[in-house]
Order: sequence, then structure tokens, then C-alpha cells
Amino acid sequence: MKSDDITIQQLFQDRRQYMVPFYQRAYVWTLTDQWEQLWEDIQAKADSRVNGNRVTPHFLGAVVLDPQPKNGLIGVDTLHIIDGQQRLTTLQYVLKSIFLVLKSYDVAAISEIVLGALTNAYPDTMRDPEIECFKVWPTFRDRKSYKSALMANYRDELKVIFPESFTQNETLRKVGIRHPASLEAIWFFTDHFEKWIDQGTEIDIPMRAEKLATAILQDLKIVSIVLDEDDDAQVIFETLNGRGARLHSTDLIRNFIFMRADREGVDSESLYDSFWAKFENIYWNQEQRRGRMNKPRVEWFIHASLQAELREEVDLGRIYFEYRRYVFSESQPKSAQAQLEVLSKYATHYQDLIDGEGSSPIAKFGKRITPFDITTLYPLALLIATSVHSKADQNEMYNILLSYVVRRAISGLTTKNYNNIFISILRNLSNSEVSPEALCKILSSLKGEASRWPNNEEFRQTCVTCAIFPGTLDAPKMRAILSELELELRQSVKTEDPFSGNLFVLDIEHILPKSWYEHWPLEDGGSCDQGEVWKIGQKRLFEIPIDDRDLEIIEREGSIPTLGNLTLLNLSVNRAAQNKSFSVKKELLLANTNLRLNIPLLNQEKWDGKTIKIRSELLADIALEIWPGVNAKQDVPV
Repeated sequence: MKSDDITIQQLFQDRRQYMVPFYQRAYVWTLTDQWEQLWEDIQAKADSRVNGNRVTPHFLGAVVLDPQPKNGLIGVDTLHIIDGQQRLTTLQYVLKSIFLVLKSYDVAAISEIVLGALTNAYPDTMRDPEIECFKVWPTFRDRKSYKSALMANYRDELKVIFPESFTQNETLRKVGIRHPASLEAIWFFTDHFEKWIDQGTEIDIPMRAEKLATAILQDLKIVSIVLDEDDDAQVIFETLNGRGARLHSTDLIRNFIFMRADREGVDSESLYDSFWAKFENIYWNQEQRRGRMNKPRVEWFIHASLQAELREEVDLGRIYFEYRRYVFSESQPKSAQAQLEVLSKYATHYQDLIDGEGSSPIAKFGKRITPFDITTLYPLALLIATSVHSKADQNEMYNILLSYVVRRAISGLTTKNYNNIFISILRNLSNSEVSPEALCKILSSLKGEASRWPNNEEFRQTCVTCAIFPGTLDAPKMRAILSELELELRQSVKTEDPFSGNLFVLDIEHILPKSWYEHWPLEDGGSCDQGEVWKIGQKRLFEIPIDDRDLEIIEREGSIPTLGNLTLLNLSVNRAAQNKSFSVKKELLLANTNLRLNIPLLNQEKWDGKTIKIRSELLADIALEIWPGVNAKQDVPV
């Protein structure tokens, strides 16, 4: 490679175009992060020239350029920008700004010199003059506004080109709009250049304009690194960016794929349009938080997909290098097209899983598993979607996973070991057929509190007697479980009106309320308050004998958070019901509910510990149907 430190004038004086490869990221420099500092550097050099001080060059950093083959005499020389596109693009905005200022002050000779650093001459000898006339040609995301801004000959033309960015008073809007970067940068630098020049007298203006232009063209320097044909652009790009974390990991992965595509001699742009372009939209680039980490959705997606492909743990902090390991994991590295086909295959399933919309097995699974927030399950879910052809088998495997997660959640068992459990399943399935039987066998073999699959007896007992909400489950999980119970109850009842409502917007209601003291008298007609409940708790703590009244209060308190006492209600009905008596709640239910969870309550004359237990047992039996234990054909006790 050849390295030179050159001025901005030298960088742009030749008849050549610096092209940003289409797959690189868009322009991202901003006023506060980069432009203001650059202006301060330019101003310092211009001040030194005006004051007659010794001027030393100011280095802006390095650019790495990869010359492209040129066929014939027609056209300009083209160099791909491997690193430094943000600098080169910004310098074009700076040069355009000083050009507009020089034009406005009618400093013709200097403006022509600057123009030579903005445009390539002799359009008649170009293959595509509309493109080749520009010294820098950005990625397609920026081209429209970039081209429009750089075509302006006067500052006021920008108001005509970008009318939506200006107020009726012809000032740049400050609120409610995101301006094109090309407009905002040129407006910023032009404004500062004009103010600096106007600091002198009218006689000084041509001199100050020339000094400012000279400072830009000759005092700013850059290290230009031009690769030889034997240099590997991909390796150099990784060296510059892969270790400095200046780009997202997915930016590095994208560039890795398409640099390989270029080396393979395939149609990179067609591959980009067919497979990668979708990953550039807002959906895939939304920030998603998991624990303390906040990353674009596409990065979480690639992490999960790599684990599904490799069937092993993948280091999220080194995902780019893990991706490279995946590509070179076999004797024959995966081609760019093969990589993109794999990512595209997983993308559809991942979106279904995350959104929980649609009729595919993984979409239905995604909707059901989301409230439990088990993202470590995603790689296994993707493996099932991509490896199992039968939708019936996919559904069965997802139901097995749901049973495992839900049974453990209701039983109050930890989720801390889930990452290891699901990675272990991925590894074990790689040695056998990916099937319901294989998955069931692996899960049923797990032992210990951190990993075991609760059997039917334990699960049913928990549903009948244990404190679930509040207790082992939070509101989203409890709502999801009650919703599934409701849907299962509806399937057992013939109706002409299929249910299509959204149960997840309903409130969780304790039929016997947590604060029952005022409206729920005891069997003897007497009342109770929170203080008495506390005293009974102290009796039990110190093993002081308790009477029948105490036992009734203990039974009530214990019944409140159990499954049989829980249901779903519309928010307004729930607020109206609150701590009211059971008779009042029945009237509200009669007028406002059509849920199968609630209709049987209308036939109850009273609501106490016995009726709550009966309902708990009924719902526990339904829960066993929805989240079954080990498949009987595995000959493992449930």
C-alpha cells in the first residue's frame, strides 16, 4: 500500500471519484459530535493566516482507498472508500459551503479553485456524467439529498431545494423536523464562514475570504492510504474497525459479507437488494434492551441465529468474530450468497417469533412465550422452525417447551439456569433427530431444582393450593396463564360466535379481594380487620393456640392468591368491583362479562375457601391439558 500525507486540495485535485461502497453505513456525523470541532480547527488556521502567524498543518486522520479497475479511456478513476467515508463526505460539505460564500462575495478566482475540488471536469469524456462529476459519491441512502445540496450554486437555492426544512421567514426549522445531513452541514458551515469573514471591514472581506479558503484547502491535511492490488481490503477494514468498536457488529458483518461477494465476483448489489436491504429498515434497527444491554434488533437476531446454526454458546460481545468463525467453520468457507440465504431463512422465523403474529407455529409460540421473557429460548425455537418440516411436530415441540417453562414458573422454580439448559438442548439435538420425542427425552432427564420439569402431581398441587398471584408470578405471566385457560374453556363449548378479543388488555381480579374485611363477613356474621389478621399471624409464628374463627380467617387469607380465586375483568368493571361483596360482583359480571372463566361464578350463592378450592381443582385439570407433562409414549412417569 502507498501512504501519503496530503492537503485537501491535493486530495481532490485529480480527476477521480471516491465512492462509498453501497453496503457501508450511511452518513452519521453531526453538528455537536463532529462539525463544531471541525469548524473550530478551520477557524484557528484561518485566524493564524489573517494575523500573519506561522501556520502548521492540522491532520484530520486517515482514509483508506481501494482503486478500482478502469476499462478503457472513458470515465474518471474510481477508488472505493474502505475507511474514512465520514471525513471525505464532510469535507465536500465544507468545500461546498466555502464555495457558496465565495460566490456570494463575488470572489470569483478563488471560487473557481474550490470548484475544482468539488467537481470533475470534462463531462463529455464520462460514461455517466451525472454521477462521475462528483468527487465523492455516497451510499444510496444519502445520494438524493447529497446530490441536490451539492448542485446548488447559491445559498438561497437550498431553500428552494429543501422547502420543508425552512420556516415562512426563510430560517432553518429548529423543531419538528429532521433535516437532510447535507443541508444541515452546509447551512452550518456556510453560516459560520460568513460570520467569520464579516468580522473584518468591507475592504478586508476579499482577503479574509481567501485566507479562509486557503486554510481549508492547504492547512487541513489527511493521510491517504491507497491499497495495491495485492492488499486485502477486507483484512484492512477489519483491522481499522473490528477492534475499535466504532461500528455496530452488524455493520462489520454486512461489510464482511459484501467484501467477500466482491472478491467472489458475484453481483453484490443484486445480493444486497435481494437479501440484506430489509435489515436496513427501522424494524431491524430499533434498539432492544435485554437486562443491561441495549442493541439493535438485528444484532440480537444474528446472535440467536448463530447459536441455532452452530448449536453452541456464542459470545455476544464478540459477535463479529463469532460470525467469522461460523463462516470458516468448514473446510470450504461459506459463500456470500450462502450466508445471506441462511440469514434470510432465519429472519422470517425470528420476526414471527418476536411479533407473535400470524399462523405459523413459531408465531403462535412467540405470542404465548413472550410474557415469560425467556429470550434464551429463541435459538432453540429457531432451530425447530428451520429443522422440523412437519407443522404438527413443530407445534408439539413448542408445546413441550411451553409446558416446561410454564410449569416451572407456576411452581416458583428459578430461571437463572435457562441459558445453559437451552444451549445444552441445542447441543444434544445436534446428535439426534430434532423431534418431539428427542426434546421430551432431554427435558425429562433433567434433575434438580435449577432444571427439572415438574410432574403432573406437583404441578396440580401447586395450582390448587399455592400462592400464585401475588406470589410466584408477576402480572404479565398471570394474565397469560388466565388467558390460555379462558381460550381452552372456549374450545370445549360450542358457540356460533368465535372469540377474537384481546385478553391481554384485561385486568387480573381477585374474586375474594385482598382487602375483604369490610364487605365479606365471617360465617358467624362478624367482621375482621387487618390488625386482627396480623395478630393471628403472630399466634402462628409463636405457636399460640388458635380457634375456629382464626382458622376461617387463615383459610381466607390463604385462598386469595390461589388460582381458583383469580379471573380476568375489564378495567372499568374491575375498578367498580374492587373490594365489594360477592353479590355485587355477580351483578357486575352478569352485566359485563362473556368469559368462560366468569360465567360459572354466576351460579354460585357464596364464595369461600371451599368454592375457591373446587374452582382451583377444575382449573388445575385444564392446566394439565394445556401444559401436559412428559409424553406417555416416552414411558417416563408424569
